Amino acid sequence: MADALVGVQRLIRRRLRREMPDPPLRGAEAELLRLVVTRRGIGISDAAKELGLATNSVSTLVNQPARAGYLTRETDPADRRAARLLPTPAAEARLREWRRRRADLLRRHVSGLDETDRRALLAAVPALRKLADTLHEEAEES
Repeated sequence: MADALVGVQRLIRRRLRREMPDPPLRGAEAELLRLVVTRRGIGISDAAKELGLATNSVSTLVNQPARAGYLTRETDPADRRAARLLPTPAAEARLREWRRRRADLLRRHVSGLDETDRRALLAAVPALRKLADTLHEEAEES
């Protein structure tokens, strides 16, 4: 199952990357961007924990999306030594476009499946969400 999920995700990413406007973002940069859009003002250390990376790795990871105009760093008013990450309007627009293209791609391919396969995929969604929740909870506990 894990191989199938990873394979589908990889193929979706590769397909959409070719179609997205420049500048290209590496997978980890795009993941950071999604996190910052979801959790505006997240700190570097919290982002590192959420992504399962070292704090210094996230500090480095912020550089390219910031140079591309997708992220800004702001001093945390509660701790002047810490930075908060904020998405720019360009980042939000890019993620909206990615999601739109991803939905279109999946819609096209799922509609090409027979009815039995479409029903099986639909029935699997709640279980996959529960699986993701338990994996997320376990990661937060460690």
